[in-house]
Amino acid sequence: MRGTDDWAVLRALAKHKIAVAGIIILVCLVVMAVFAPWIAPCDPNEQDLYRVLEGPSREHLLGTDDVGRDLLSRVIYGSRVTLLIGVLSTLFAAIIGVMLGLVAGYKGGVLDMIIMRLTDTFMSMPVLIMVLVMVAAQGPGVRSVIVAITVFTWTGYARIVRGQAMLVRELPFVEAAQALGASGFRIMFRHLLPNIMAPIIVTASIALGGNIMLESAVSFLGLGVQPPTPTWGNELRIGYSYLEIVPLFSIAPGLMITLAVLAFNFIGDGLRDVYDPRIR
Repeated sequence: MRGTDDWAVLRALAKHKIAVAGIIILVCLVVMAVFAPWIAPCDPNEQDLYRVLEGPSREHLLGTDDVGRDLLSRVIYGSRVTLLIGVLSTLFAAIIGVMLGLVAGYKGGVLDMIIMRLTDTFMSMPVLIMVLVMVAAQGPGVRSVIVAITVFTWTGYARIVRGQAMLVRELPFVEAAQALGASGFRIMFRHLLPNIMAPIIVTASIALGGNIMLESAVSFLGLGVQPPTPTWGNELRIGYSYLEIVPLFSIAPGLMITLAVLAFNFIGDGLRDVYDPRIR
């Protein structure tokens, strides 16, 4: 029965034009990231100080940066780090938020109050500022950015899952499982979680775009992944200083960030429409 529902969702998603556009863009970005060594025309860290800040040419389709590196290769390789941080931070935040939300929604009482007050505390903090502070405290790097984004973005999942869990726990099949002596752990992960996956998936797909923007903002402010490792945020930050000389230095990574965020938002909108019975 579950497999039939999954196929129905996929068929409905395939008919959603905006979602299909998002999936096509996302597939292109993933292929670019995975096959970067074969797609990139040059080594992204190879410098040619005789060809600094050149415009587009046959050898360098997007031109070169401030130390003579190929911009196209930097943008292609930058997709690897940016997408990796976006996916891992979203995954870890979802795991933390779902676990806490399930416990709060199913158990209730004092435990629910403690978890929700903790959630409210984190939600009251300005996310970008707190991520910058935490990254600065840990030191720049991929791990630091992932940890910081995870710590301050799990709250949305916790609230959504708690609300859904409180509704589902009152349904007859959950009461039947309790009457048969099923443990709380089994009820939460065998009965509650599978029935509230739809809002979790929609939230995660939209949050992916937000986390990519957050990583790019941190890198743009100089506290993210440090050069020479290419990321879209890094390239945007460095290229901003040479916007009048080589516009593509900033436009190219900025366009990639925009495409990635749009792709995840399109997919999230499609999933929301597919899972919402009122719209369907």
